Amino acid sequence: MAARPRSADVHPGPGFRVRTEFPRLDQATIAQFKAFPTPDISDLLNRLYAVDSAIQCLTSSRHHLCGIACTVKCFSGDNLMVHKALDVAQPGDVVVVDSGGSPRNAVLGDIICAKAKHRGIAGYVIDGLIRDLPDIVPLDVPVFARGTTALGPLHRGPGEINYPICCGGVVINPGDVIVADAAGIVVVPREFAHELLARLHAHQLGNAAYLEAVRRGEFSNAWVDQLLAEHHCPIDIGSTENSASQ
Repeated sequence: MAARPRSADVHPGPGFRVRTEFPRLDQATIAQFKAFPTPDISDLLNRLYAVDSAIQCLTSSRHHLCGIACTVKCFSGDNLMVHKALDVAQPGDVVVVDSGGSPRNAVLGDIICAKAKHRGIAGYVIDGLIRDLPDIVPLDVPVFARGTTALGPLHRGPGEINYPICCGGVVINPGDVIVADAAGIVVVPREFAHELLARLHAHQLGNAAYLEAVRRGEFSNAWVDQLLAEHHCPIDIGSTENSASQ
């Protein structure tokens, strides 16, 4: 029997490894992010930590996620590590799967979602496709993904759990906070969470009076004219006479 090429071997280490522990924020801190919509969080992160809008909630418009990221990196078309994450993720975690945005095989289905519900996993964010959506919806497990397919995955590996991944154009580290709602998905770097919460609370208080005035129709766009003037933007007012002659 001919030996297979050595290039087909799976090597332990980078690309094929699992980490079970990492620094975690306390649940009281995590829970505070539930009070803020994802656009506000994105604004105060300078609009650089919002996940690609093509990754959307497929299970229900009312579904909302707020939890610590358990990160999974998959080889395209394979979900061995998504299965293993069921043993690694803690209750309340959001499992975030980087499958490279593959438009072919699904990396999540109804069986994993049913198991996840028993394990207390909060939900999934998938940079790729899922399958079995009609059977996932009744489970009431929030799933955000790029779409659905009937084409299932392989279960061979390699892959990684709880190492840095890229999901929808944003680098995510295990322990970061994932907030996802009908407006989108944002990633809060773990080390910035407390400072960001302080900014969000201050922003919420300062913005309340402004929003109430806008609802009454009381606002000014003078700031727009000021900005245009600062950049010397020409504004051609024109005239009725000139318009008629054209």
